[in-house]
Amino acid sequence: MFYNKEERLLYLGFDDFWFKTLGILTLSFTTYFLFTNPFQEHPVSEIIINWGISFLFSTFDWFIIRAIMIQLRNKFPDLKDSVRRIVLFIIAIIITVIFVDYIGLTMLSFLTNENYNFVGRSKALLSIILISIMTMAIYEAIYFYVRLKKSIREEEQSKQAIVQAQLDVLRNQAQPHFFFNTLNTLRDIIDQNSKQQAMVFVDKLSDIYRFLLESENANLITLRDELKFAKAYTHIQAERFGDNLKVIWDIPEVSMKDMIVPMSIQLLLENAIKHNVISNAKPLVINVLVKDGKLVINNRIQPKSSQLPSTKIGLKNIERRYALISKNSIEIENGKGEFTVSLPLLSTSEEKNSHEDIDH
Repeated sequence: MFYNKEERLLYLGFDDFWFKTLGILTLSFTTYFLFTNPFQEHPVSEIIINWGISFLFSTFDWFIIRAIMIQLRNKFPDLKDSVRRIVLFIIAIIITVIFVDYIGLTMLSFLTNENYNFVGRSKALLSIILISIMTMAIYEAIYFYVRLKKSIREEEQSKQAIVQAQLDVLRNQAQPHFFFNTLNTLRDIIDQNSKQQAMVFVDKLSDIYRFLLESENANLITLRDELKFAKAYTHIQAERFGDNLKVIWDIPEVSMKDMIVPMSIQLLLENAIKHNVISNAKPLVINVLVKDGKLVINNRIQPKSSQLPSTKIGLKNIERRYALISKNSIEIENGKGEFTVSLPLLSTSEEKNSHEDIDH
């Protein structure tokens, strides 16, 4: 039953061709020695006939028991049904060994004129039953191992799917938040500046959204790409604030290939612009630098007289995305008149794992 290799892998968890072949030979020799006195001399013809009968019985035992095992696995596939399935399997082994032995010897009795003696064969049958159970236990051990691996893999895939769904929600949350704030900026530019400046702003905004569309499915991007986006954002803010907004970039070339959460720098720049006074008297200076393997965004606190209500979407969004992707969390310091956020710079291997595990 199931001579096809794919079917053997499907129903048994492994290709049992050689295990089955060697198992039948081993069982046949064991049966032969159990029913024949090995210390007594026998003619070669008698040895061949007796071993041939043992081989025939062992083959029938093996294939019948194996077929029953597969049927029980189909009927009770869940791990919670394992005890019931194993108990039924052991009973099936006992019945099969006795049945094959009885039918086989009954048929042979027509040649030997000997009646079947169950009591006389009971010790040998018990040995065959125990050997069959131990042999089939190897099948069960492999089956449990394969099922356990499959269960762990499915659980891991489920967890990864949940993580990916959460990341998608957070990423989709950040973009409308950005869009809402840029529309407010555009309205201020239209109120305060010329139509030409508003047109330039819209052109820069289209470039930014092109970047968002290109990276919308990425959980991590290189610092180089994120900086391009952040600098484009500060450029359009310069249309609104002029020289009163200064961003000082101090990023070494060696860090450009490190990975970072998309839109994280932009969200922090936006947060600083939203909550601080920016004027000729109080220009806002934002420092963006790399320190101890982290990207640090820092600015002096210049609170507005009438604070806008804060949704804290930006910071929470970045915190949660880092928590889902990496064991390294962001650091927030709010004291001594300064507000500082440190973002872990991640390796390319972490970016690879965050995608491959989920895809797998």
